[in-house]
Amino acid sequence: MLDVRGLQKVYEGSGRRVEAVRDLTFTVEAGELVCLVGPSGCGKTTLLKCIGGLLTPTAGEVLLAGKRVTGPPPGMAFVFQEYGRSLFPWMRVAQNVELPLKQKSLSKERRRELVADALGSVGLADAAGAYPWQLSGGMQQRVAIARALAYEPDVLLMDEPFAAVDAQTRADLEDLVRGLWRERGITVLFVTHDIDEAVYLGERVVVLSASPTVVQETLKVDLPIERDQLTTRVAPRFAELRTHVYAQIQAAKRGVPRQPDAPEELRTDTPPPH
Repeated sequence: MLDVRGLQKVYEGSGRRVEAVRDLTFTVEAGELVCLVGPSGCGKTTLLKCIGGLLTPTAGEVLLAGKRVTGPPPGMAFVFQEYGRSLFPWMRVAQNVELPLKQKSLSKERRRELVADALGSVGLADAAGAYPWQLSGGMQQRVAIARALAYEPDVLLMDEPFAAVDAQTRADLEDLVRGLWRERGITVLFVTHDIDEAVYLGERVVVLSASPTVVQETLKVDLPIERDQLTTRVAPRFAELRTHVYAQIQAAKRGVPRQPDAPEELRTDTPPPH
């Protein structure tokens, strides 16, 4: 579904040249939930904006279902970290969710159906008539997720969407995303700085190096499909995976390349244990 090939992004100006992303290559299969994690400042947001067509890469390309991305593609939706800046405070919740649907050739009735379905999916069916500022932070981010769902995207890009909410709300939203991903079969690329979150959510975790960014490692998460905050996070396998990802990020900070003799049970090409 997503094919990132040799992506590079260089910022130039005021006599400075900053290479934010260098030669990034990875793929995301249709219906897969992949998490991107790496050291702070490694270019995760820059990468996601290039994938979403919001930034033009300096070199390389991004393909969505085989077609090159040259601007925001119609089959993609974005959920940003700062929900307060992505929702219009003077518009009611339902109006915020409906807004991008006006770019499509849909009847008013169909738009209303999609809005109601999306709000119901995120547990906000009763909040359609409220204004965003009347809702908690977690509820506002649910509105942002509902807006993305209503658009019926093939790919959902999420840029650290839970970084600004409290721990309990974050756990609820993580489970919401896992549930929606399973129900709707959307391809999700989820950027986070939280290692535990990446392991809990993802089917694979792509570990990025320090800037200029390359792929440090791609790790298959062989946890059960059914996950919950109580049992999954205390499972020995969860601890092994998050410890391995943490070690890779620390190595990335030191500029150490991926070790060829990584533990066999953690390699991406190794079948999961029975």
